[in-house]
Amino acid sequence: MDRKPRGDTSVASETFAAAHEWLEVLKHRSFDDAATVNEVIERFERAGVTPGVVAEHLADGGDALYTAARDGEGWTDAFGGDQAVALIAAEVSALMSHLVSRAASVRSRSVDALLDDFSAVTVASALGVSRQKVYDIAKSTHDRKYLETTPWRQQ
Repeated sequence: MDRKPRGDTSVASETFAAAHEWLEVLKHRSFDDAATVNEVIERFERAGVTPGVVAEHLADGGDALYTAARDGEGWTDAFGGDQAVALIAAEVSALMSHLVSRAASVRSRSVDALLDDFSAVTVASALGVSRQKVYDIAKSTHDRKYLETTPWRQQ
């Protein structure tokens, strides 16, 4: 057997670079464990989808997929096929879910602050919601993970 001490360094560094690129693209996701991250990445890779392709579709909010879907048959071929499109669309959806949760956290903090200075009736009237809804919004959890994680901004 030929020995090549540290001979696999380039393979290891390429693997690390690819994993890092995926983690950058998927940073809107909250993964509970490394196995889940790996499963997501493996699904994309089995479908022939690269991090750059996913990033491109996240950047346009899925608009290119939507536009192509309206145009008729065979449209998924340009994006790598049905499976690739399904995975990419699911990732766009995951990003949008993250953004909705993020906006809800921001809203909750701002309504809570408004209640320091104004009555619930005044806040409700200003926001166009019921008084009870103001209390519901204000006592929602302020999840720092959503406030601190923005896919397009380097942390």
